[in-house]
Amino acid sequence: MGGRLRNVTLHIRASVFQTPNRHEFEYLDDVVIAVDAGEISSITPAAHFEGRIDVTLEANTVLIPGLIDLHIHAPQWPQLGTGYDVPLDEWLFEYTFPIEAKCADTAYAQEVWGDMVPALLANGTTTAVYYGSVHVAATTALAETCIRHGQRAWVGRTAMDHPEGTPDYYRDESAEVGLAASRESIDAITALDDPHSLVAPIITPRFIPACTDELLEGLAKLAAETGYLIQTHCSENDWEHGYVLDRHGVSDTTSLDRIGLLRESTVLAHGCLLGDDDLALIAERGAGVAHCPLSNVYFGDAVFPTRRALDAGVRVGLGTDIAGGPSASLIAQAARAVDVSRHLENGVDQRLPASERGVDNSRIDATTAFYLATLGGAEVLDAPLGLLAPGRQFDAVAVSMAGIDTLPGHDTTSRRFERLVRLGGRRDIGAVWVAGRQVR
Repeated sequence: MGGRLRNVTLHIRASVFQTPNRHEFEYLDDVVIAVDAGEISSITPAAHFEGRIDVTLEANTVLIPGLIDLHIHAPQWPQLGTGYDVPLDEWLFEYTFPIEAKCADTAYAQEVWGDMVPALLANGTTTAVYYGSVHVAATTALAETCIRHGQRAWVGRTAMDHPEGTPDYYRDESAEVGLAASRESIDAITALDDPHSLVAPIITPRFIPACTDELLEGLAKLAAETGYLIQTHCSENDWEHGYVLDRHGVSDTTSLDRIGLLRESTVLAHGCLLGDDDLALIAERGAGVAHCPLSNVYFGDAVFPTRRALDAGVRVGLGTDIAGGPSASLIAQAARAVDVSRHLENGVDQRLPASERGVDNSRIDATTAFYLATLGGAEVLDAPLGLLAPGRQFDAVAVSMAGIDTLPGHDTTSRRFERLVRLGGRRDIGAVWVAGRQVR
């Protein structure tokens, strides 16, 4: 990302809700957070702090770490909440590819980005991992928009050249052309004026059905050469998972690994059909999964086994999968992650005996779900985010509890936190900071 810009030290007085690990809720009551050059330098109990306070949050407002969305298709923003009546493969060709192709008009793309990025910040999304379109200019404009509005982002030009997995009006002309365009996109993004070091490129093969082996192998070499992160889809649903088995004779995970695309901090979207061997390989490589619980309801054909993946040592965060999931809120995704884990554990077919209906030990709680939306996502990206602690970036969101607390003053702190995860949303979010700068 670009060179660092020195900021004046900022002192914020607040109470903090956060999860330092998947099992633990932490409440920091009335502390002063010192921020220098976008980084937290100290956290001190307010009663022991001597000095200037720049910002004091109201008593019924809490500070949480910035939310990290690991999986967003930026060109699909205009179709958010629509078109969920067909299977994934039909959805792509009928709805999605046509709207993504419109980004050939850079002015149109800039209009979309200019609406989307502020809306995501308003939802508390301080970090986003974006799929752009196939167009270099539009993808560069996306990175520029993130910088202008102050959102931290990994931005990737979507590479896709397979003549059977993509329409003729929306694809790279060849593997050679696609690889050259991805190089051009990396160069364009890294050349941007980014004084707060907010944006980085990410190498983005859409998924195996959309890419020839030549393009996949070229992008793997590009990743090895440049060191940039990779994002792609993996074992998303029966169609996509089965396609890879038919074409390569192995699972997505093994195929990506053999090609060289399964690397440290590779972001694998969905993973609904990952088996135990796949999870072990992902953990061994240090890659991670963007769990998209609401999108998976519509297109996943199965419930991602979040608890089993975490127990296997896999890094897991959350994604909205805009527009595969009809909500831009990471807090909503956290709540849905809990819900679908209960569906997996309890089962959904009432015709089966209770003992045969679900998968034991699958449920997660609100603490784990919030961890996925914050520190879990940071760990997938191997970035100093997701937790308000010294040495980490000050990406933070102020959340008013006024509309969340059902009877203020008559509940425990841990139950208020659980209620935030289940009931919170955009209406409750106030100020947002990224790298120490207030961006909303």
